[in-house]
Amino acid sequence: MKSLGINWFIEGSIDFEHKKYILLDYLQEINRHFDSSKLYPNLADLIFHYNNLLDFKRNKTVLQQAFPQRMTKADIEAIKLTYQKIIQDDSSMQEIETIISYALHKMDPAIQIGKEIYDFVESRLNIDPVGLIPLLPYNGYFSLRNGNQRTNWVYEYQITIFENKDDKFRGINIQFVDTYEQSIINTPESIKLDLISKRKHLPNPAVYYVQSDISFPLEQTLLPVAKRSLVKYISSAA
Repeated sequence: MKSLGINWFIEGSIDFEHKKYILLDYLQEINRHFDSSKLYPNLADLIFHYNNLLDFKRNKTVLQQAFPQRMTKADIEAIKLTYQKIIQDDSSMQEIETIISYALHKMDPAIQIGKEIYDFVESRLNIDPVGLIPLLPYNGYFSLRNGNQRTNWVYEYQITIFENKDDKFRGINIQFVDTYEQSIINTPESIKLDLISKRKHLPNPAVYYVQSDISFPLEQTLLPVAKRSLVKYISSAA
C-alpha cells in the first residue's frame, strides 16, 4: 500500500498544493482497500497519521504513546529539529496549519468508514468456548472459520498485559498452527483433542471457536478483528 512518511506534512517543500496531492493520493489508496473490506494495515496507518497531526497541532514533538513502535530515536530528533526551525517562521507555520487542518478534515471521513467496516465485521463474529475453559484463559488456541468456507485456521494465542501510569491494556500475540477442514470428523471438539495430543506444551489450553457468517479478506480484515474481539471476550469473561 502507499504510505506517508511520519513527518510528511513538514518535510521537503512546505507547499499546500503539493501536500494536498500527496494526501489525496494516499487517501485514494486507503479508500480503494476499504471498498474491498480490507482494513489492515490501512486503518491502523490512517489513525496513526491522524493522531500524529493532532499531536503536532498541539505543539508536541513526539507521537502519542499508543504508537511507540512507529517512532525511533532518530525520528524524534528529526521532528524536534524541524519543529525548532519552522516555529520561528510565521509564514511556514501558517502553511503547515493549513495543511494540517485540510488533512484532518479529509482523514476523518475515511477513519469513520474504516470504523464502520470494523464494527460490521465484529457484529458478524460469533465466539464460543470449546469444552471447559481453565481459570486463567490467557494462553490457548482459537479456530477461525471464514463464512461458509470449510477451512478452520487454527492459531495459538497469548494475551499480554501492559500498563502505563493511567491504565492497563491487553494485547494478543498469535502464531499460526495448522488448518483443519470442517467435517463430521473434524468438529471444534475433535480439533481441540488433536491439538492437546500433538502439542504437549499446553496440556490444558483454553480453546475458542470463532466464526463469521460472511466471508471477509482473511489476513487484512477477519483475523485482525477476530484477535481483538477474542481479547474483549476473554477479558469480559475472566
